Amino acid sequence: MKSFFALATAQVATSLALCTTCIIASTNLAQAVNLTFDWKGDAGYSASGLFSYDETISPAIISESGGGATKALQSLSISFFNPSQELIVTKNEVANGVSNNQFFEFNFDTTTGNLFGAFDVGTGTGIGDIFLSNVEAPGRIFISPGATYYLYQNITADYSQLLDSSTNRIKISAVPESATVLGTLLVGMLGVALSNRTRAKASKY
Repeated sequence: MKSFFALATAQVATSLALCTTCIIASTNLAQAVNLTFDWKGDAGYSASGLFSYDETISPAIISESGGGATKALQSLSISFFNPSQELIVTKNEVANGVSNNQFFEFNFDTTTGNLFGAFDVGTGTGIGDIFLSNVEAPGRIFISPGATYYLYQNITADYSQLLDSSTNRIKISAVPESATVLGTLLVGMLGVALSNRTRAKASKY
């Protein structure tokens, strides 16, 4: 009986040590916040994206504009879908803290978790490029940031076709942190270990 409890205790301790090490390592690798965003147009087109920033060094208000090194964003990508929910294209707008879009506009309040102000993502200079914007109205007229989001596709160097539009708000959602996932795994492993110990103990009698 004594040797059994010693073995069970060792198993639980090993599981705790392993998961704790993984959680600490994961936390130390990066303090990145990962968020997704989604928008849907009235005609059925939609857009989904993912962006990240380091919460230890980023300001409460993240404001990015134009190409080149970003102020806070580490990455941002966006995918566009047609009304049949088929992927049209995915664009990596920001990679390793660098924006490759001269028309890029992105403003995010980390306190409220909401976007605000100008938004222009996916814009490219190439023919066929698609972008979502609340600062460019039909006819390539630049306006003050508004509640309506317009989805365009570049047809020529001087003309962008309007594919869809909507006043639907862009929804922001958090991506589960790795530490949270590992914590859940830890609880599960402990549950299994304790359950096995209970069954083994019962079999003694």
